[in-house]
Amino acid sequence: MPTTSTSVVRPLWWGFVPYIVVSIVHVAARFAAHDALADPTKLLLMPALMLAVFWGWHRLGAPHARGLLLAGLLFSWLGDGAGTFFPLAPTLPLMLLFFGVAHLCYMRAFWQHLAVKKLSCWAFSFAAWWLVLVIVIGPRAGGLIIAVAMYGVVLGGTAALSTRCHPLVMCGGLFFLASDTILSFRIFALELMPDWTSGMVMLTYTVGQGLIAAGALLTVRRRAALAQGLRT
Repeated sequence: MPTTSTSVVRPLWWGFVPYIVVSIVHVAARFAAHDALADPTKLLLMPALMLAVFWGWHRLGAPHARGLLLAGLLFSWLGDGAGTFFPLAPTLPLMLLFFGVAHLCYMRAFWQHLAVKKLSCWAFSFAAWWLVLVIVIGPRAGGLIIAVAMYGVVLGGTAALSTRCHPLVMCGGLFFLASDTILSFRIFALELMPDWTSGMVMLTYTVGQGLIAAGALLTVRRRAALAQGLRT
């Protein structure tokens, strides 16, 4: 009977411990409006998640999937720290640019490397989400309307393509969509959003990014185990 070598991979979840700890501290600080703690811990989130990916991807192969995932996390980190890393540049356009590139990396990974099934029929419902977002946010976005609309396309595209992937990746795509939807309203329609939604932006963001990374690792791990079983 074929067996899978236990030496192929490391224990998966240990690598996520630093990310989980930093996420809890950051989200709690954001809900408490403790900026002195929330701001620096925000910049630790994506490096901690990249550490989890490096840990969990040990000897799994699939370098293109890993590269796209890490690139998505890197550009997300630049988006998180746009105001800190580039203090003389306009923060919001840089955020849209960096996160837009991150979503393009995720979209390619979901379509070419991490898909486990066909595109779900309900994925097309994200077109309706995009239309509502543009209708509601558009009049308030001013000169940024085109950038916001384009970012909405890649954000919705990430969520749609995530329906082809592991359930954790799909849930991650939906949480990411929820995070940026809340953030969009906080930026352009703050009067409609209670103060606690600031914490919800980061809660859904950290959960979404973590689930995407975990689902990607599980997908590649299962493929590695299957390939190992076929060779033994």
